[in-house]
Amino acid sequence: MAGPASQIRELSPLPIWVAPMAGGPSTPGLVAAAARAGGFGFLAGGYKKTAALRAEIAELRAAGAPAFGVNLFVPGAPASDPGAVASYVASLRLETQRSGAAEPGEPAWDDDGWADKIALLLDDPPAAVSFSFGCPSPDLAAEFRRHGTLVGITVTSAAEAALAAAAGADCLIVQGREAGAHSGAFTNAGRDARPGLRALLAEAAAAGLPLVAAGGLAGPADVAAALAAGAAAVSLGTAFLRCPESGAHPLHKAALADPGRTATTITRAFSGRPARAIVNGFVLAHPDAPAGYPEINNATRPMRAAAAAAGDPDAMSLYAGQGFRAACDRPAAEIIDKLAAGLPR
Repeated sequence: MAGPASQIRELSPLPIWVAPMAGGPSTPGLVAAAARAGGFGFLAGGYKKTAALRAEIAELRAAGAPAFGVNLFVPGAPASDPGAVASYVASLRLETQRSGAAEPGEPAWDDDGWADKIALLLDDPPAAVSFSFGCPSPDLAAEFRRHGTLVGITVTSAAEAALAAAAGADCLIVQGREAGAHSGAFTNAGRDARPGLRALLAEAAAAGLPLVAAGGLAGPADVAAALAAGAAAVSLGTAFLRCPESGAHPLHKAALADPGRTATTITRAFSGRPARAIVNGFVLAHPDAPAGYPEINNATRPMRAAAAAAGDPDAMSLYAGQGFRAACDRPAAEIIDKLAAGLPR
């Protein structure tokens, strides 16, 4: 049986992965375009009903995509301080009552349809499966491996890398602090203490598994540097947000190119979990949002949807990595070609 490093090389001609971006950006069209260009793409299983994920997998298979991955969110525990979450959501309700905006939803906990999605992927195994927000059990990792599926686990520290290796990961998706959207950390406690990508690659190497570099990569020099630092592949998300195959909201795409939006920050304001987003009004208004995922994410979902419908990007979750300004509105194939410039073909 081929080892993990060989499996990674067999996934695609180029060591360039299109990261899963939950909430709409990661469409089957984007994943298929990545495959046609020699890269490897992931469907985002997070936030998605099992039936919708099944339909996207079927669409990719019908399109003849040679290989693709699926990402799942590992369920965490309910918020450790439900009182803080309730107070935060109550403050949002007061704000919306004053402004007339859409009110928040219920801050309910859920497991994102975990069991049904696992059953779906074991019944129709993709080439790879990746996990974020936690570590799957050794038995589950072994089951996917028996089905011939490469198992990747997102890690944000050396300690998580060691746990993922012990659980049977084939590779580690090493997510530096520069990355856009949610931290893939195993726990949702305290501040986001991730180091930068280069330092984290060095720390995670001790686990002895192939590494996939993720976080802040924006151009061919970044790709080459990550591979030179020991990564077997690189994973980029923000770089593809503006491409025509992306399902990102038009206001989100526009914000990435807006010269008035110059900074990102890590915030819990939208979801109750650390996530890097372009600084906007909502982020500035809620600097001390508590930990509580997915409770806060569920509460703010109707507010974010209403803001998008009303054309108000200042109340949307404009998730993006530190290299967001380099994102361009070219087709995914052209972006991959640019990122691969200088790499051996």
